[in-house]
Amino acid sequence: MKWWGPIHCALFLALSASIGCAGCGPSTRTVYEKATPPPPPDMTLGVGDVFDVRVFGEAELSGTFRVGAEGTITFPLAGVIPVVGLEPQAVAKRIADKLADGILRSPQVTVLVKEQTSKKVYVMGQVTKPGTLTFTPSMTVVEAITAAGGFTPMAAKNDTTVTRTEAGQKTTLKVPVDDIGTGRARNVYLQPGDIISVPERLF
Repeated sequence: MKWWGPIHCALFLALSASIGCAGCGPSTRTVYEKATPPPPPDMTLGVGDVFDVRVFGEAELSGTFRVGAEGTITFPLAGVIPVVGLEPQAVAKRIADKLADGILRSPQVTVLVKEQTSKKVYVMGQVTKPGTLTFTPSMTVVEAITAAGGFTPMAAKNDTTVTRTEAGQKTTLKVPVDDIGTGRARNVYLQPGDIISVPERLF
């Protein structure tokens, strides 16, 4: 039998490694690559939403406000201000403009959304308390499942999906939640209207 030299051994090992990796996880990587944060969520305000207003140097004008049924808030010294459909920056500008109208000189106003009760996410399937949750800024899949009481013993955690409708197009993203917990996958940020579905695991 002919003796194999170092070059032959190296070629054999390279070929073996190539064959061994032929079935490696392009499909698995695809799932993990898709599990990335989506674009920034819709932060426009709706009825029932809660936000903080801070007016620099005017503590008595700063506070927490909830959007009323008419889509407005009543702000000290400024009166009724329509805010539905506006993003926080636009609300801050609207309040500042009102205050600048003979009340304050160059008011500096910031708005921070605390709770978007007008926007919902839905958790279905193998969780302890399936149902509707109030969307909060930067809410993740893990946070939503935790708020729904966590997984049941029958949950197929890594087969969790998020269904989202954008511009009339419905897409479904597979989210390996169990792997997120162990650091093998990145968490996924939600958008208002997302539907989380946790299937039952098969035996």
